[in-house]
Amino acid sequence: MTDATNAPRGEQISASPEQLAAVAFNKDGLVPAISQCRATGRVLMMAWMSRESLQQTFAQGRMVYWSRSRNELWRKGNTSGDAQFVREAYYDCDGDTLLFIVDQEGDGACHTGEYSCFFNTFGDAKIEE
Repeated sequence: MTDATNAPRGEQISASPEQLAAVAFNKDGLVPAISQCRATGRVLMMAWMSRESLQQTFAQGRMVYWSRSRNELWRKGNTSGDAQFVREAYYDCDGDTLLFIVDQEGDGACHTGEYSCFFNTFGDAKIEE
């Protein structure tokens, strides 16, 4: 784990009220958020965000998700050391999916120890690292 004083810093995002209003949270108050590694272009993971986790992500420049299983905010890397720092943030044409370009710190994004949560393939596809 990187010492907090030497950890890479993410970008604070200043979203306008109109941009925030464009985010379409589902009936549970959540929206899917995809993180993509800036260095490799690989999709790292998909997790859920609440309004509060989105606001904290923008304010801190570090990915904060909503854990549905624990029913609480989940600051990526607090327990694993594998944090994600925001570089860019996007929402899709319907506002119902978010995309974050991040700097991945540590070994990877997946709780299994893999670099990406998307390591299982269909057919004969091979993932290049």
